[in-house]
Amino acid sequence: MITILIDRSGDADYIYHQIYQKIKEEIFNRNLLPDNKLPSKRELAKALNVSINSVNAAYQQLLAEGYLYSKERKGFFVEQIETFHASRHSEPLRLDAELAEEAEKGGGWISFSHMNVDTTHFPFKTWLRCEQKAVASHTSELGEMTHPQGVYGVRQTIARFIALTRGVKCHPEQIVISAGTQPLIHTLQDLLPESALYAMEEPGYSRIYQLLKNENKRVATIELDHKGVRISDIQALNPDVLFVTPSHQFPTGIIMPVSRRIQLLNWVSDGEDRYIVEDDYDSEFKYGSDTIPALQSLDRSEKVIYIGTFSKSLLPGLRISYMVLPQKLLKRYRKRHHFSIQTSSVLTQFALQEFIESGEYQKHIKKMNQIYEEKRTRLIESLENTFAHRLKIKGASAGLHFVADFETNHSEEEVLRRAGERRVEIYGMNRFILNGKKEKQPGVVSLVLGFAKIGMKQIDDGVAKLYEAVCG
Repeated sequence: MITILIDRSGDADYIYHQIYQKIKEEIFNRNLLPDNKLPSKRELAKALNVSINSVNAAYQQLLAEGYLYSKERKGFFVEQIETFHASRHSEPLRLDAELAEEAEKGGGWISFSHMNVDTTHFPFKTWLRCEQKAVASHTSELGEMTHPQGVYGVRQTIARFIALTRGVKCHPEQIVISAGTQPLIHTLQDLLPESALYAMEEPGYSRIYQLLKNENKRVATIELDHKGVRISDIQALNPDVLFVTPSHQFPTGIIMPVSRRIQLLNWVSDGEDRYIVEDDYDSEFKYGSDTIPALQSLDRSEKVIYIGTFSKSLLPGLRISYMVLPQKLLKRYRKRHHFSIQTSSVLTQFALQEFIESGEYQKHIKKMNQIYEEKRTRLIESLENTFAHRLKIKGASAGLHFVADFETNHSEEEVLRRAGERRVEIYGMNRFILNGKKEKQPGVVSLVLGFAKIGMKQIDDGVAKLYEAVCG
């Protein structure tokens, strides 16, 4: 008979599970050998003073997991199971130090991060109403697998909206919705030649650069002048695919003038399999003038792949981005990805559609543009009052961040460390140097200052702590 001590205290595990665990342990310890017959359910229940149902539940679970087998009218027997090979995991599993993560920052931090948005003014109640309406109107669709490119009606809404606000010319069929920009880039590189040479702005978006490098793609960088990527360097390098952020270069904030845009479009139209990827990541926010139409709006040869996102204008956690494929690439997509599963939540797609078509999205953008402009203006004033001649601000006329050059005796690494000690979240320009050649200008540190998350009442305190980190 199996010896099992049943714990009947109030916080003990279920009785059937105690029996299940003990029998499994006896099998692994080889105290119960293959083909051994177990006591009948009635016998074991009587021996343990438990119900037959508890024993039956334990036996059935062991049977389902393959520890036991049964013979009709004969009972339950131990299955043939090999023992585990010796392993370091026979001891309690310990996480390797290099894999350990830091806990998320607690309260008390002041954030100048370029990655965050202001959630305090997001219309959560309105968004929830849009979700409720989406559930009521699309119950059937929520129970089905949607099109790999996303819900067609949602793509129609996005196509109309970006035509109106960004001048983007496309049909809904050309839009591919995804849960973020990185999955879109992963899909896109599969549509382009394996040997394609990719070129990125320097400095630029390191996540996309690293993604392409991890896919073993050929990637080069092109430095900037005051108009954006240098056309002479593009012509000399002659890449197949050029990544640009013309509406607000990331991270420098340069806005590409129409003269450079036309040069890029002329260059890309002269090559058979050349493409420009336009990452329009925060074009909703412009200060002092109207928004600038997308580069794609000027494209006459279908060579611009337009990528947009709702991460900056709504919430990063909603995970909705999209790309507009030229028809030549769309045909390749349909052949290679007709089996793909849509990654963005269908409920979120329908809620977004309702949010846009009800006019709430435009209302939200107008409100946030005003709030962000006030924060931007207040932050610049505080920086100028505090740092005076030790400061130079660049790229502040659009988006949710700008670059500030500070005169200092500290290195960038030291400034970031000192800021962290003062619970100030901030990022330096070296984070965005893609080719690894971090040039140091003596006595100057360039920081990327985001102003979306910081509260108006935090600005002066944050700038004061930043001054301590930079000049102290």
